[in-house]
Amino acid sequence: MEYLKNVIPSQLVAERGANLVVINPGSANIKVGLANQDAPFVIAHCIARRTTGANLPPRKNVVDQMLNSQVTTAQHVERERAYDTIASLMKIPSLNEEVSNSYSRKMARLDGSNLPTSKKEPTLTWADVFETKSDSFLPTETSLKNDISDFNKVAKHKETTYDGECKYKEFIFGEEALRISPCEPYCLRRPIRRGHFNVSSYYPAQQVLEDLRAIWEWILTAKLDIPSSQRTLYSAILVVPETFDNRGTKIKELLSIVLGDLRLGVAVVLQEALATVFGNGLSTACVVNIGAQVTSVICVEDGVVLPATGITLSFGGEDISRCLLWTQRHHQTWPPIRTDAISKPIDMLMLNRLKESYCRIKEGEIDAVVVVHSYEEGMPAGVHKTRLTALNVPPMGLFYPKLLVPEVYPPPPRTWFLDYEDMLEDTLGMEYARRPDGSDLYLGFSGGLPMWESYPVFSNKLLQKEESLGLAEAITKSILSTAGRIDLQRKLFCSIQLAGGTSLTSGIIAAMEDRVLHAIPPNEAIDTVEVLQSRNISSYVSWKGGVIFGLLDYSRDAWIHREDWIRGGLYIGSNRKYRDSYYIQAQPMCYMNS
Repeated sequence: MEYLKNVIPSQLVAERGANLVVINPGSANIKVGLANQDAPFVIAHCIARRTTGANLPPRKNVVDQMLNSQVTTAQHVERERAYDTIASLMKIPSLNEEVSNSYSRKMARLDGSNLPTSKKEPTLTWADVFETKSDSFLPTETSLKNDISDFNKVAKHKETTYDGECKYKEFIFGEEALRISPCEPYCLRRPIRRGHFNVSSYYPAQQVLEDLRAIWEWILTAKLDIPSSQRTLYSAILVVPETFDNRGTKIKELLSIVLGDLRLGVAVVLQEALATVFGNGLSTACVVNIGAQVTSVICVEDGVVLPATGITLSFGGEDISRCLLWTQRHHQTWPPIRTDAISKPIDMLMLNRLKESYCRIKEGEIDAVVVVHSYEEGMPAGVHKTRLTALNVPPMGLFYPKLLVPEVYPPPPRTWFLDYEDMLEDTLGMEYARRPDGSDLYLGFSGGLPMWESYPVFSNKLLQKEESLGLAEAITKSILSTAGRIDLQRKLFCSIQLAGGTSLTSGIIAAMEDRVLHAIPPNEAIDTVEVLQSRNISSYVSWKGGVIFGLLDYSRDAWIHREDWIRGGLYIGSNRKYRDSYYIQAQPMCYMNS
């Protein structure tokens, strides 16, 4: 403690941060970085594998549970009603009203001089799916200008990729995988979807784990430049979302990847909500994490997560982007192009950028002149100038989820928190390979870790799934679930902490304070609501909290060593502080209760 009182922060980061990897896996993106970095790498959490057509169902180039969804007539009606409700609040015309209505027009327009530039809104390009043993045969830029026939020869050479030096990449990761043309022989896979492993009839559990291993291996090698031979010298902090199941099945598998496949020397699990309060130097807060696909609400008191307050909402930033597209098509402001945010991931990238640049929560009509791009198979991006309207409506879907349409966020197979049963069936009876060092490391969802076999399965859900709650009602319900503790409730209502990329939406803080205040029942003695300003960039504040935890936790009593994990897990009765914990999530947190 004396050392911590006197050490300079930069010195502490330099001493301990260079060998500390912080991993914050999300559904759409994963945040990874060394603790001595100012910010993490934010990487699309996906992989594209080259296919031959034999191992996939016909015409399915994106593995995703959402592709089988359909919108019902009732959902269309509910969506239009939600739009009209929001329009009334925002003081803009409803769907059926003419532009020349009696509403006061408070226009916030962007004229031609403020059109997005190539620096601010770069045009997305199709990914290069070819790799070369040597670039020497490729013509230079000068030779291309002087001899266009050389370019044609190279293009023709790329078409015959089996015998020449130029061939298809076997794997493509991150955003590049999202920019692959649908006509290329690749299948895009997202291992985590809506906060859970993306297991389906097309995507078995073993393939989900294999894809996670491949993505994380690529990140350590290509982004962090950590060779496999040196990884035992590194420690890892796994910052996991609250949506993971309460038995720790998913977390167990992630630890097997980190300690087994990636060969990192020691690891610890940290809950995302707790990491968020660490990242902002708090001890008590209601943490609201608005991610790309899932929004979670949970309370933390004095550095301890309160499981009974947890609520998950199955929508996020990507749903706002889809709603932006629906709104513009309804108003006929979207160009007549084929934009498909579900089956063409590159279109979702474009919509996300438009949402981040122009959507805001503010009264009055919010229009913007923008450049929209169309992406047709094998063709360069088309450019379309248009004026988008009602840009303040889509982000209000956080408070009125009917606007986002439930079909775009269906639940995973079976029940929300017992989906590990599907995965147990997938791997039951399978044989597992041995490690090079001769030890057994079981990577499936059953067997191999004796400590888990005797643990009971609890029927209570640590995180409630709410289908119809808006964000304001979810926050209110979460805080008020601490019944009989009025002082804590008042403190939590004044300590709402936002996290996640969507929390950067302009105007969201004022809107949330107002709507949460109105959502509190009149019989409750609460009259103040405050959303705290984040001390770190809220889109990666939970990652930053993992950094702080790793730098300051000198005892490391709760950390799991690779040798212990490979020998068969952590056994009950060991001398670890967390020996009596039933939940693996609680193991690294148990020291906080002592």
